[in-house]
Amino acid sequence: MDATAPVTCHHDGPIAHVILNRPSARNALNLPMCLKLRSVFEQLDADNATLVILLSANGPVFCAGADLKERADKDETWMIARRRASFAAYDAIARCRKPVVALTQGPVVGSGGEILMSCDFVIASELTTFRFPEPQWGTVGATQRLQRVIGKMRAKELLFTGRTMPVDEAYERGLVARIVPPDQLAATGQEIAAGIAAAPALAMSLTKQAVDLGHETDLGNGIRIEMAAIERCLADGGWRNGIQKFNDRMGMERTADEQG
Repeated sequence: MDATAPVTCHHDGPIAHVILNRPSARNALNLPMCLKLRSVFEQLDADNATLVILLSANGPVFCAGADLKERADKDETWMIARRRASFAAYDAIARCRKPVVALTQGPVVGSGGEILMSCDFVIASELTTFRFPEPQWGTVGATQRLQRVIGKMRAKELLFTGRTMPVDEAYERGLVARIVPPDQLAATGQEIAAGIAAAPALAMSLTKQAVDLGHETDLGNGIRIEMAAIERCLADGGWRNGIQKFNDRMGMERTADEQG
């Protein structure tokens, strides 16, 4: 692992830890970070030994948004290529077949929010805040994922005003799945990842796929998507192991109750 890379990745068994690693720049997203994020997630997606991914950041800030300093002497052609690189990075995260859980320890601005909304869900410390100031910076961004997460009118309010949204509000609006004390963030993430990694990998992957595809269609087509996933699980045969695990656990719980 290259400790100086803008994004680092290491494994703890089946759990991959992907870390934004520009703390001196408040993890502002630049072109090298975009390219590295994309390559890391494409590699993890193809790695059968990886069952779940935890995405976090070094330093007190998760991501301060796009790195505006790198744009100072660039032209419009470079800007378009740079934005396409960021969209490709977000897409690599979103398309990854492995569950991706984000852990946020502090402020999330602009592009940092795009990274989080590309993940499956977010565990946030009590110090997390959100801000989407793209229009105030004279650009356009977060117009698509944000409205799909919190709704059109709420997205417009945040984008138009550029105000800071506290973590409690982000939780109420569905942007955050769980809020924890700062000193419990890493342990909570590890516990969640371990639970996901212990589940049957095919069932977990198909569940993610069914939710994502179903979100883009109506209920009838969504049920057909789920039935196709169920049939694939049945064909694999791993579902029998899940039933056996359930029966074994119930047997142990009954024994414990009787002994108690």
